[in-house]
Amino acid sequence: MAKRSAPEVNAGSMADIAFLLLIFFLVTTTIETDSGLNRKLPPLDENQQDNVVIKEKNIFQLTVNKNNDLLLKTGGNEEQIELKDLRSAAVKFLDNGGGTGKDACQNCRGKRDPKSSDNFDKAIISLQNDRATKYDTYIAVQNEILAAYNQLRDREFKNAYPNLDMSFVEADRRYSDPRTSPSEKESLKEKIEAIKVMIPQKFSEAEPRKSN
Repeated sequence: MAKRSAPEVNAGSMADIAFLLLIFFLVTTTIETDSGLNRKLPPLDENQQDNVVIKEKNIFQLTVNKNNDLLLKTGGNEEQIELKDLRSAAVKFLDNGGGTGKDACQNCRGKRDPKSSDNFDKAIISLQNDRATKYDTYIAVQNEILAAYNQLRDREFKNAYPNLDMSFVEADRRYSDPRTSPSEKESLKEKIEAIKVMIPQKFSEAEPRKSN
């Protein structure tokens, strides 16, 4: 009895199919990336002296312990504060305007408490975490502090440039957009820098401490 020959399999298109599958997985696969904090260090001031004396009332001293509790010390008082109240407390401190004479604050709208910060330029927010602090808490605290600065910068930007009909955050985002024209970028840069000078972001982070 004659043997039947096995039909040949046409593998000519296998390479095309494999290439299409590779394209499909490259397009549809989501690659997770580590998230971080977008932060720029302030430029080095060559004229700044090392022995600058900072008044205690101008320091918003925030500590996060190993239990993720927020402890706030300002104006000689120390209290525990909830994360949801941190932004408003930071705004209240930065916007106090308790200075007089050369330290008077023209744009501050706070209570002008002489026991709290003098002006935007003098006010410093200090943060110290415990080594056992949860990363989520650390990020949340950072976000609330930066949001406090942005809230005040938004207010002053709208007051200074009402015709633009945008906030400081929107202007900064538009300035960073590569689609924005060079002429508009130049105009926005001048305005953004003016607000940054008015309300400098003086945010200091101390070395994390080790819990007992």
